[in-house]
Amino acid sequence: MKCSELTGILERLAPAEYACEWDNVGLLAGDGECEIHTVYIALDATDEVIEEAVRGKADLLITHHPLIFGGIRRVAADDFIGRRIWKLARHNISYYAMHTNFDVCVMADLAAERLGLTDTEVLEETGTWNGKPCGIGKVGSFEGTLENCVAFVKERFYISEVKLFGDLERRVRKLAISPGSGKSEIAHAVSKGADVLITGDIDHHSGIDAVAQGLCIIDAGHYGLEHIFVEYMAEYLRRVKPELTVLTREQIPPFVIV
Repeated sequence: MKCSELTGILERLAPAEYACEWDNVGLLAGDGECEIHTVYIALDATDEVIEEAVRGKADLLITHHPLIFGGIRRVAADDFIGRRIWKLARHNISYYAMHTNFDVCVMADLAAERLGLTDTEVLEETGTWNGKPCGIGKVGSFEGTLENCVAFVKERFYISEVKLFGDLERRVRKLAISPGSGKSEIAHAVSKGADVLITGDIDHHSGIDAVAQGLCIIDAGHYGLEHIFVEYMAEYLRRVKPELTVLTREQIPPFVIV
């Protein structure tokens, strides 16, 4: 199928206009007229990911985080962004990013469903999607202690450790989740009456200030929560376009704790 046909399918899943103003999504490199037979899906367009896409003879690379965020004045191999774009081009691999548009249209519900939340509502509303409010993150009902919640997050997102701000024995009845970098969602979680916010990239002061406002924080990591993008997109494309070969990046965190 043509690249434009496939990107049209992706746009129907998570339209670009739902992305935040600062974001950069859509077909960021490539030709809409090229033929797509093999797709490679990853969270980030790292050197390792692009090399795997080349080895897999992919025609299209799809990532959650955009390789190109701001303006770019040159594409040359002596710059790490330019090097990656240049390699994709040399191997005729088009490149598509679905970031905050995916967060709004898919990720919030996906994360809430993974935790089995009930009575859910949007954490930070940004618009409407399919006739319903949509936005960043979700808030829903959860019964148990904070310790129970920590164990469940680790189990459901396949992660070995989290950073916790709060009392393990505290009862949790209302839980907020915002995959990715969720410091900006603390105020929304407090206003929604959440007992705990599950997110990533929480710094020291934000964490202790949240606890002072009655909100516990489970920092499960940016990667720890958002890697579910890869599995979801692979299953989605295999279902709607079974003729495609869909390859995925193995779940490997981009860091080690020593």
